[in-house]
Amino acid sequence: MRINYLVTPGVVLAAILGTANASAASPNIVEQWNKIAEDTVVASGAFQGEGEVYMAYVSAAVYDAVVAINGRYRQLGTPVTAPPGASTDAAVIEAAYDTLVYYFHGSTAAATLNPLYITALAAIPDGTAKTNGQAVGLSAALSIIAMRTGDGRLTPIGTSSAFLARTPGPGVYRLTPPAYAPPQTPWVGSMKPWGLQSPDQFLPEPPPDLRSDTWANAFAYMRAFGVANSTVRTAEQTAIAEFYSANAIRQFNLIARDFSDAHGLDVVDTARLAAMINVVLADAGMAFFRAKYHYLFWRPVTAIDPASVKADGFGPVPGYDDGNPSTAEQSGWRPLLATPNHPEYPSAHCTFTSAVAEILSRWLGTNNINIDVHGFDPAGPPGNLNAVRHFATAADEREEVSNARIWGGLHYSFSTAAGLRLGRQVANYDLHQLFGVQDQP
Repeated sequence: MRINYLVTPGVVLAAILGTANASAASPNIVEQWNKIAEDTVVASGAFQGEGEVYMAYVSAAVYDAVVAINGRYRQLGTPVTAPPGASTDAAVIEAAYDTLVYYFHGSTAAATLNPLYITALAAIPDGTAKTNGQAVGLSAALSIIAMRTGDGRLTPIGTSSAFLARTPGPGVYRLTPPAYAPPQTPWVGSMKPWGLQSPDQFLPEPPPDLRSDTWANAFAYMRAFGVANSTVRTAEQTAIAEFYSANAIRQFNLIARDFSDAHGLDVVDTARLAAMINVVLADAGMAFFRAKYHYLFWRPVTAIDPASVKADGFGPVPGYDDGNPSTAEQSGWRPLLATPNHPEYPSAHCTFTSAVAEILSRWLGTNNINIDVHGFDPAGPPGNLNAVRHFATAADEREEVSNARIWGGLHYSFSTAAGLRLGRQVANYDLHQLFGVQDQP
């Protein structure tokens, strides 16, 4: 009944589920496989927008399997019909497993999937309900896989791609220190979205002119507050910047699981929330990557220290100053956080965070979302999410992530504002188009 790929046995299910949710003593089956999907995607090396492409595939398949059996909502793919009495748990396990194995077959990231699958199914009594549930899960997985075939996804993980270059000059993107890595996944900005009409449906307005006061003010603030050894950034501001260096896929899926537990969501609504978050974030990633590679705006390190530029095929060495007499370049300027390897405008993390805040606000019918968000604690081990920050409102969360990306030396204030706006636009459009959520009056 399942897609019959064999993968090497690894850890048992309990090892994964022991950390599946920081606030849940007994996570439901959707939460369990959301965590397994998260671990698989992160282990593959897929990052940010690319990672959400894969999380959306799995979340959509699980959602359609659950809705096929329990009703209540419209499915995302070709509708799957479920026999009466089919096991929801078996359907979730099968849908998640088959989708993950299809996309990660043969990778080290998939090495743990087979034993997790076997152990999870063994907990469900054999019989017609289980078999029918597995059939529903398989159908849902195949439906989503078929629907997304040819959507523009490129492999292997982390593949770069060509994009339309701009004439070298002030304001144009250059590779950044310390790694000077190739541009990250430009192809994501050309994928077929789930709900959006096109990735550039909500293309932000262009960044400000380099001769403008807006640019000069953003430059000056960044030069003082975003530098690694800033004398004006406070210890708390530094901690907030580092908090948002956490892996975005882990951060936002943990929000989904914690929110489901805090609000007592059943399996159907847990699957719906996870699908909302991951499908919307997949479209948001397509939208911000399209904008980034459309405008190709330079990062702060390139603007403030033209000597940071190395031979990269995108222009001369050293780079350009901006030609604005109101700004002052600074040799050796480096940001607090390592600059990601993609253009600056708009902020990706602000787009993602704003989209998730909008989903939670629309779910609750209020901006008073009252959530705890887990992020990076510099006192802990690499990749941890040990720090916790509470947000009473969606506006509070948006304001903090905007400040964090500026204090981290990664984004100008106009870029964070554009990202916050883009995230809300994508979320509201997709929630209506894909999930039937009515527009706010």
